[in-house]
Amino acid sequence: MGLDIKGSSSSRQGSQLVALLCPSLQMEEDPDIVNRNTELDDILRQISELDKWRNIFNSRGLELQDCIIKRPLERTKLEEESEDGTGRPPSTAQPPRGNANLLTVPYSIPLALTVSPSLGGLPITPELAGNLRKILFGNTFYVFNYEWKKSFFKFREPYSNLSYALEAERGGSRAIQMVVQANIIKYLLFTRQTNSDCCRLQSLSEVGEKEQERALVVALTDILWAAGEERSATISLVTSDYCFTPHLDYKLDNFTERLQLFSFNKKEDVKKFVYEHIQCFEDEGSHGVILFLYSLILSRTITRLREDLDCTTSHLLHLSLGNFVCRQALMNLLLTGRASPNVFNGTLQCGDDGSPLEKPLHGVLARSAVGYLHWSRELMERTKLPMVGSMLKTPRLPIWVCSINGTYSVLFSPNRSLLSDWKMEHLFHMYFYNGQPSQQSTALLTIDTHSHHWEVGIKDTQGDPEKRFPSVEMAVRTKWEGAAIDWNGTMPFF
Repeated sequence: MGLDIKGSSSSRQGSQLVALLCPSLQMEEDPDIVNRNTELDDILRQISELDKWRNIFNSRGLELQDCIIKRPLERTKLEEESEDGTGRPPSTAQPPRGNANLLTVPYSIPLALTVSPSLGGLPITPELAGNLRKILFGNTFYVFNYEWKKSFFKFREPYSNLSYALEAERGGSRAIQMVVQANIIKYLLFTRQTNSDCCRLQSLSEVGEKEQERALVVALTDILWAAGEERSATISLVTSDYCFTPHLDYKLDNFTERLQLFSFNKKEDVKKFVYEHIQCFEDEGSHGVILFLYSLILSRTITRLREDLDCTTSHLLHLSLGNFVCRQALMNLLLTGRASPNVFNGTLQCGDDGSPLEKPLHGVLARSAVGYLHWSRELMERTKLPMVGSMLKTPRLPIWVCSINGTYSVLFSPNRSLLSDWKMEHLFHMYFYNGQPSQQSTALLTIDTHSHHWEVGIKDTQGDPEKRFPSVEMAVRTKWEGAAIDWNGTMPFF
């Protein structure tokens, strides 16, 4: 046994030390001295065993279910927010005071939001857990921070002006929430069967709690089914039991190690299962966004994801200003079902100079139901803004997820003809929602593609360029070049 060997080694070293310091003890065979040496050996062996287990626990970052010291909530949040993504607290952190005797696991999922292992499915394996970490972070030591753990899919008040809308805080998970938001709008405006004219904004303010729930189920199901190439999907939920004991090169997060995986080959079965467990995605404390992200990756499969990526991208999240944010490959996976790392159409075989690339670059291969627009003032000023191809810029439905200066929002129209009748693009209305709690109503934008009065004063270099040309408007102009945009009394979002 490993422990006995180490203990014996330590005891021999202890006996040798005694022999060097007190050689006279080795000359005597007094029973009292022999007993004393035996007691010393036992003590050294126990110390050796304690040291070994202490090292194991420290290296694995283990948090025992019944014997963890709870940090005060404010301090816990502060430490998580200042993490560099490795799970280590900042070097200036001080030991917790006050409530040090309270025992619990921080950020644990409420028991009501876990499922029984007897429900079925397959427990996650150590190999799959490691691959999940690698495809997300590039290693097995990074863990999701506080902002990600607290994120779930939360609707605004039912039957309100924003009853269709999800509330999204700042952070890397907001990108996922806004893609799900776009798919909720797709369902409410263009998919569901209603007695009223569903292609009116008014229908979005007539959404009750049950309809909110149904819209979220359809949105999550559609995204997962597309990732599984419309043949299968996998849902990951959390059980109360750990499925495996992690290795030394894996950092425990008390969440991934408890996943139970449920796979389906019919879309209706996926929808039914998500509906039956929707609380695991929409309740506070559920880690709902992370659960959905895991389900997305597992539906696509690790093998297909690696085939989707190219030499420019090896994993789906990257660390920016202390938080993990979505790479373009993850955005494309959410929008199209395929994790291509670029926004241009097709596959790029040659560089700008026409010479063949050593390895091809993967772009978007098919038109998606929900589109994508991108604007970054920093990129425009520093380098060059990537040109979004027509597969994303002109989707099947008039709904776009917008990445504007690194934050995500949704632009949409209830008029399906906007994408099929060019005459409709002369003068039309669009609606804008950014997901932030501060937005109390959907912004109405009137877009005129035949007027260029917005360019008047472009030579004026005085003042804040963001106020002269708001980034939201610049994002719209990546689709409708030269358009004039009227906010209809709303203060422009900067």
